[in-house]
Amino acid sequence: MRRYKVEAFERLVEAFSALPSIGRKSATRLAYHLVSENAFAGLKLAQAIEHAVTTLQSCRRCHAISEDELCGICSDESRDRAKLCIVQSARDIFVIEESGQYDGLYYILSSLEDVDEAHLHEIVKGVEEVIFAFPPGIATDTMILYIEDRLADRDLIFSKIAQGVPTGVELENVDLLSLSRALEERTRV
Repeated sequence: MRRYKVEAFERLVEAFSALPSIGRKSATRLAYHLVSENAFAGLKLAQAIEHAVTTLQSCRRCHAISEDELCGICSDESRDRAKLCIVQSARDIFVIEESGQYDGLYYILSSLEDVDEAHLHEIVKGVEEVIFAFPPGIATDTMILYIEDRLADRDLIFSKIAQGVPTGVELENVDLLSLSRALEERTRV
């Protein structure tokens, strides 16, 4: 039996399916909504995607998503320039900024292969503390040790974000690495 297909609709479903965490069912639901129920939203989405893809770039200092050569954080003189938070992706910056708990600068470093030592040394000029905001893991621990070694000649304080048991989660639902780190890095009460 031959399956009914509409080529343009199938291409839209495939495009949505190519996005992270969107399966075929969700892609079909999104495509149907935009084509049949809210064409204006579909056109608005297409325009926003085109605008973002053609105008956004990487900040030359921290590598965050930016509309200009320097992102809004790097160009903001009110930020605490003595603190540098090293993260793995621009998404991490959005999450930390949403918390409202950090007022320093950032630097994105996805992997050891991405380390540009000359740029890293330039970035840490004037910095007093380097904060690593990486998810726990062997690869990220290796990267932390590597960066600390490369910056050992600088008078820097190195720290990393606390990791352990999330608020409101039962211990039986916490992975062993997080639980062991929470025990290791426990604080007095």
